[in-house]
Amino acid sequence: MPETASPLPLSGLRVLDFAQFLAGPVAALRLSDLGAEVIKIERPQGGDLCRSMVVNDQKLDGDSLVFHTFNRGKKSVAADLKQPADLEKIRSLIATADVMIHNFRPGVMDRIGLDYDTVHALNPRLVYGAVSGYGTTGPWRDKPGQDLLVQSLSGIAWLSGNANDGPVPTGFAMLDVATAGNLVQGILACLVRRGITGTGGLVEVDLLSSAIDVTFEQFTCFLNDNHTQPRRHEIGNANPYQPAPYGLYQASDGWFAFAMTPLTKVAQLLDAPEIGAFTQAEAFSRLDDIKAIIARICSQKPVQHWLDILEPAGVWCAPVLDWPAFVKTDGFTALDPLQTIRTPSGAEAQTTRCPILLDGQALRNDAPAPTLGADTAAVFNSLTPTRA
Repeated sequence: MPETASPLPLSGLRVLDFAQFLAGPVAALRLSDLGAEVIKIERPQGGDLCRSMVVNDQKLDGDSLVFHTFNRGKKSVAADLKQPADLEKIRSLIATADVMIHNFRPGVMDRIGLDYDTVHALNPRLVYGAVSGYGTTGPWRDKPGQDLLVQSLSGIAWLSGNANDGPVPTGFAMLDVATAGNLVQGILACLVRRGITGTGGLVEVDLLSSAIDVTFEQFTCFLNDNHTQPRRHEIGNANPYQPAPYGLYQASDGWFAFAMTPLTKVAQLLDAPEIGAFTQAEAFSRLDDIKAIIARICSQKPVQHWLDILEPAGVWCAPVLDWPAFVKTDGFTALDPLQTIRTPSGAEAQTTRCPILLDGQALRNDAPAPTLGADTAAVFNSLTPTRA
């Protein structure tokens, strides 16, 4: 159970999670972390497709380990939404819920009969969260909404990497996670409004809008630069709109990050008068020339040598760590960001905890994801005619 003595803020709320894979389930997971009862509605045959999406050949009690990371602590109800009897039970369950989340493609819930207007008539207090890839209109609405595809379509893959590299996507599902965060924000805002008005609402998010939102700084630069594609730096590119020295540099034994610093200060600290010959304006116009000089100088000494010079001078810098090095740091230990989940059979796996602290306490729950349909009978048997 969560490590907090006070009631969690969403205790007493019921969330129905119809979503699969990542964005929707991660949003429901965060609501669960904050105290809500989350019930996954899954197909009787196979359930959430993420159960079988095995990554790195890792499973826990027969289901994909990543499935457990997105769905820990939830309940599972198996129901075939194409069968009238099951659908009627789900409608009764919706009448008892505070939030429902789905990520079906646009139009699917309309055909099933669980679109927002129908559900709102059934339960006006419910907050209805819908996730899509590209919104509900336009020529892309029916394209598969998958993180890598949206990174590719949105231009994000052309922001990372150096000038001579091909497109470089992030090594994780950044847009799914960002979209989940947007959905949680919208749901919580509607729940606050419901506390005032008594009425729920519709929250719609999509991966493409999230892609634009997470790049709002760079995209705004693009919009106000005659729609000119940003030019990635030849060396150490980290943000195409930041001047030299901003970026990553290879030292003799590793890499380190060098953030915003006036060129006069860079020249002094690196003992590089040739850099001092450039004006601050040329930190933009001749950044590749400047960064080439910095890269040559930095390659001659180890990372710690440069950190010992730069940090006392107030320069923002840091070593570039891989995960084995990161988890050994005092910074990682101080956050205490991990938890262990345990299945009824005794199987265990480490994962991350909720990143939010409440009243000074971390939120942890060692419950794994549910087995498919484990709570079907208990949930449906709890429904009474008056609640339905």
